[in-house]
Amino acid sequence: MTDTLPDNKASIAITDPGERRREEHYKTDRFVIGLSNVVAWIFPLLMFAIVAQVVMRKMGHNQAWLDDGQWWLYGFAMLTGFAYAITTDSHVRVDIFHQRFSTGKKAKLEIFALGWLLLPFIALMVDILTHYAFASWTAKEGSDSPNGLHRLYILKITLPILMIVAAMAGWSMLKRNLNLFTTPTLSKCLLGAFPFAWFVLDRLYHYGFYWFIRLTNPDINPRRISKEPLMEHATLTAFVTLVILIIGLWLIGRKNRGL
Repeated sequence: MTDTLPDNKASIAITDPGERRREEHYKTDRFVIGLSNVVAWIFPLLMFAIVAQVVMRKMGHNQAWLDDGQWWLYGFAMLTGFAYAITTDSHVRVDIFHQRFSTGKKAKLEIFALGWLLLPFIALMVDILTHYAFASWTAKEGSDSPNGLHRLYILKITLPILMIVAAMAGWSMLKRNLNLFTTPTLSKCLLGAFPFAWFVLDRLYHYGFYWFIRLTNPDINPRRISKEPLMEHATLTAFVTLVILIIGLWLIGRKNRGL
């Protein structure tokens, strides 16, 4: 493919991780890469902020807000880079065995790693960081320094959002690996990411039951809601729902193919 491209474009296609195997990318992949390319411009700004702070500190003019700003910039850029590394497969690998596997075996291993290891972790982090950000927002959390950057909750609110972007990247990469040896139907994607899908459904049922109990029992103490009998059924209900959904989608697919 690169043989027919001009030298400059061929070089970009080889050296830019976002351009490798572009023909396999879904819209989600292009969104993550586009977002990351924009956010990457934060790093020159971060370098300028670090140098400026060092110079000002040597001159006896330490600025706490500039220290805080560096962490803001670094945190946002690095979390966006997490999704970018998933999409472009540019994260660090120890390819002692993986590099010798066939394409199909590599794809199946990637599906297991993404759907059964990485995506469940990301989903867990989205859940935890949402509570973390909400607590920061409720407390109107600010900087420890009087002249630092306040409204720290703004940065913390971006944490679950960027983890959702990483989940989108992981899901799209799972589909791309499925596409190497089969048609990536929704039922196959759900099966390939079973723990992830189960956890997401579990959280949906958990919060659904929580608000159902709270709205139907206004006088109940919110701290006691988690101990209500209905809450104990969230995990099992999510599991049954997911199994029925996968089987239903599989049967619909067979019917549409005339099998």
